[in-house]
Amino acid sequence: MEQVKAFMKRKNIVLSARRYGIDALGAMAQGLFCSLLIGTILNTLGSQFHIGFLTAQIITINKTGYTIGGMASFMSGSAMAVAIGYALQAPPMVLFSLATVGYACNALGGAGGPLAVLFVAIIAAEFGKAVSKETKVDILVTPIVTTLVGIGAAWVIAPPIGKVADAFGQLIMQATALQPFLMGIVVSVLVGVALTLPISSAAICSVLGLTGLAGGAAVAGCCAQMVGFAVMSFRENGWGGLVSQGLGTSMLQMPNIVKNPRIWIAPTVTSAITGPVATCLFRLEMNGAAINSGMGTCGLCGQLGVWTGWVAPSERALANGAAAIVPGAMDWLGLLLISFVLPAVICPLINALCRKAGWVKDGDLTLAG
Repeated sequence: MEQVKAFMKRKNIVLSARRYGIDALGAMAQGLFCSLLIGTILNTLGSQFHIGFLTAQIITINKTGYTIGGMASFMSGSAMAVAIGYALQAPPMVLFSLATVGYACNALGGAGGPLAVLFVAIIAAEFGKAVSKETKVDILVTPIVTTLVGIGAAWVIAPPIGKVADAFGQLIMQATALQPFLMGIVVSVLVGVALTLPISSAAICSVLGLTGLAGGAAVAGCCAQMVGFAVMSFRENGWGGLVSQGLGTSMLQMPNIVKNPRIWIAPTVTSAITGPVATCLFRLEMNGAAINSGMGTCGLCGQLGVWTGWVAPSERALANGAAAIVPGAMDWLGLLLISFVLPAVICPLINALCRKAGWVKDGDLTLAG
């Protein structure tokens, strides 16, 4: 056993929830962002503003033409796998081999491909790390082992993992459609909390394929956390804190939450309010790429996702019955209120009550550094 532990330490193979559930998951979301999300944005911009070089088909694969954005989305599996390998500190030969593994796994996993890629890329990366530089023909052994283990694992587990993730996501979306008030609260609160925790709410939403009303509730919850924390901590953090939390991430407040968990009351209660307002009053749907559901106001990706879903719904959303619409005044009003206005008003009011009760004090929301 000691020899095994020594070997794993030498190979930097760390079996931990943090490395797989936080580091790898967060990296997967970045890979998705740089491929699927960016591709979707480029396609939408090209079609809506008639930008020729963004709408032109630059390559044809299997009789299917792809635009620049289409190619970016096409490579999402590879991008996710390489990002995961990077988070696991895989050596170069392993990292480069994961491009093939990710593409194959995402294709085999279907709608639940991102979750399958997470599992398979971890397996392939760790096996690749185990054999890396152990032979004199490392240039052959490492990529062969990484590729064969990865594609073998993808062949076996990607389809069932994909089906399970897809089914669970469908369950959440159907439940939200049937019970928009209750599920609006549940989805908004849980995804919003996940956004602030050191895990990836974007990856979770992508894995589950959350679109439609459930996606709208998720956007509401994320915005409640980001805008809520940004505005209610303005007296401590000023404009820099407003931007870093409001357009960056509310995860910056995690050290303060650990010190005083009660500072989390206001944003969480706000998400419980804005979630059902989004689902019941405005019927806000997020039908862009599912990753947008967990982005909130980070780079305004949540809002871009809603807009993209209006004018050019994602394949996932189309499969669930979505259709392109011409957004009206009520649609835009709902998006603005849910994303910015309501969190900026409600959260500081609730936090004021918490201050009055002595639960939150000056300095509790001050960002480090």
